[in-house]
Amino acid sequence: MKFGSVENPEIIDFTLPEDHLGTKKVLNTFKDDNIPEIYVGCAKWNKADLKGFYPKGTKDELVYYASQFNSIELNATFYRIFSAQQFENWHEKTPRGFKFFPKLNQEISHWKRLVEVKNVVENYLYNASNLKDKLGTIFLQMHNNFSPKDFNRVVDFVENWPSELPLAIEFRHTNWFNDLEVAKDLYQLLEENNVSNIIVDTAGRRDLLHMRLTNATAFVRYVGANHKSDYERLDDWIERLKLWKEEGVKEIDFFIHQNIEKESPLLSAYFIKRLNKELGYSLTIPNDDSQKSLLL
Repeated sequence: MKFGSVENPEIIDFTLPEDHLGTKKVLNTFKDDNIPEIYVGCAKWNKADLKGFYPKGTKDELVYYASQFNSIELNATFYRIFSAQQFENWHEKTPRGFKFFPKLNQEISHWKRLVEVKNVVENYLYNASNLKDKLGTIFLQMHNNFSPKDFNRVVDFVENWPSELPLAIEFRHTNWFNDLEVAKDLYQLLEENNVSNIIVDTAGRRDLLHMRLTNATAFVRYVGANHKSDYERLDDWIERLKLWKEEGVKEIDFFIHQNIEKESPLLSAYFIKRLNKELGYSLTIPNDDSQKSLLL
């Protein structure tokens, strides 16, 4: 994932901003004694992208990937239309409890830009529904140049989204968050329709760290810079997730990208190990035996 990449990450201030004042208020409405569900994964399972992750002789990459992670951010669905049978095949190959978090196709977000997308969305959801119990939050990623002047399109899309399917949206135009009136209206829309407000943490776009949750799900897309600072940044996220857990978050969906993706599994293993220790989970640490010495 090259989005927000920079040539000199050492000069970037990676400090996480304080939470938006509305985040605690939202989370507190869901606060109880239940432990939040947590999903951590990469963006893809292709052997070419995750070079070195798969043991020699691995015949089915998805089967192996799903034995090491409990989720995948399914970016492939942005670029291709997959059949209902393909989604069913993915369901059958993965263990109970595994979740797919598919991105809506680019025809919806980038080509039609939310205009007259009803049929495309319905077809997508019909096919994706074959993931059954393994279908996690579906997410919509808008183009960098999709600005608040088209707010009405977002309203129509969100209000017509089937409420039984969890949805998250990623906005990349800075005015969605930095224009205070727009942001206020956006957060209200997302809250009222139980839509997650995706947080993107990437080196070159610190303006997207709005730190404003709009429901009980924290959906975070983390992009490392293939730099030693990647680990310190994840340490900061551990502390923030610990706070959100105390405040009432019910689900954490955390997906780790790298500019050079082959390092994503190692970074994920470090993060999961810290999660288990600091937040009391027992997630599988990917390739624990082979990577143990690198994680100490």
